Amino acid sequence: MDETRKIPKLENAENEAKEIILTVYQALKKKGYNPISQLVGYILSGDPTYITSHDGARALIRKIERDELLEELVRFYVSKK
Repeated sequence: MDETRKIPKLENAENEAKEIILTVYQALKKKGYNPISQLVGYILSGDPTYITSHDGARALIRKIERDELLEELVRFYVSKK
């Protein structure tokens, strides 16, 4: 139990997560929501009602696991440092 577990990298999931985040972000913005707050609420709670159904955003974000969304956000953040 003291060993670090390694999660395999899936290249397609990385690109899909990026596209989903950007699409959902734009849908939330169009509807007048704060996209960052809404996405954080969804990632933390798993409650899809944080995401608007406008432009199919709610259905789209449920296509990918929350940990994959978070992984993409962290990847983007550290790549900019």
